[in-house]
Amino acid sequence: MFPSLQAKLKRFEELEKQLQDPAILSDPHQVVEIQREYGGLRKVSLSIRTFNQLDEDIAVAKEMLESETAPAARDYAQQELSQLKEQRETLQAELEEIVTAGDSITRGGLIMEIRAGTGGEEAALFAGDLFNMYSRYVEMQGWKQELMESAPSEMGGFKEIVFSVTGEGAYHQLQFESGGHRVQRVPETEAQGRIHTSAATVAVLPEASEVELNIRDEDLEIETMRAGGPGGQKVNKTESAVRITHVPTGVVVKCQDEKSQHKNKAKAMRVLRGRILEAQQRQAAAERASQRRTLIGSGDRSERIRTYNFPQGRCTDHRIGLTLYKLDQIMQGHLEELVTSMLEFDREERLKGGVE
Repeated sequence: MFPSLQAKLKRFEELEKQLQDPAILSDPHQVVEIQREYGGLRKVSLSIRTFNQLDEDIAVAKEMLESETAPAARDYAQQELSQLKEQRETLQAELEEIVTAGDSITRGGLIMEIRAGTGGEEAALFAGDLFNMYSRYVEMQGWKQELMESAPSEMGGFKEIVFSVTGEGAYHQLQFESGGHRVQRVPETEAQGRIHTSAATVAVLPEASEVELNIRDEDLEIETMRAGGPGGQKVNKTESAVRITHVPTGVVVKCQDEKSQHKNKAKAMRVLRGRILEAQQRQAAAERASQRRTLIGSGDRSERIRTYNFPQGRCTDHRIGLTLYKLDQIMQGHLEELVTSMLEFDREERLKGGVE
């Protein structure tokens, strides 16, 4: 039962063994990679392991019931069997929910890219506001955030910012943030008090492990260069910046925030794997679209998904027609209602089309 979850348990047990291997423990980079994947699989794997154990316990209890002849012993065996079956039914319902939620629920990490769109400096300021909004939400959830790449604007916003988020359920909850985010407000750059419309794009990339997505060295073009941006003691002194091109897909990633070339390359590879896996997922989603209706999950960055109207204090998610008049709270990181509404809608769509 639950073949997809059983496969995850098998992978989880492989990772458990690897974390006890001295050869692997001596490589900090490999340990971090394994722990990241291990953390994403842990909760569901322990649940399916418990489910398997209950199946075995029920089989043993049935044998005991059949072999017992004394009334008191049979009553005890029957009571124990009933309790085990009740536990199994409860856990089975939980696992069915996990299967319905799809692969996202067992993927712990993500990489988020926020880029300023149309609107010049105001769009960059809005990109910074989105980054702060997600950062507050991440903090509230108890997840871990790591800055990977950034390009600040002159007024304190961001032309682009890339960061990773790790923690149980992080990708599952934030997977539908990909797309175009539009803001309507009076910008700080506006002297006459007129309302402007600007935009930023968000991309949520699944954190892919080296095992899950094998990228061959011969498919990579790696260039090193001096980091750009403002000068200083550490900037532009050494060739610490790294640009990696994945030749088969044409995906290009650059990272220069770290002072170490090695660290920049490691971060760039994480982003590269995420972008390639995202492209594969989008292709799979497009192929499924002809089989079942879906309004979310395409991850198309050109699609306008949400509008933040500051004069009216309104936030509208256009994919499900949800409007909330609590924009001030949302910008402070209170995304719970937006997130849960999207997840519930996706769940209903999956159930209509059949669990995959």
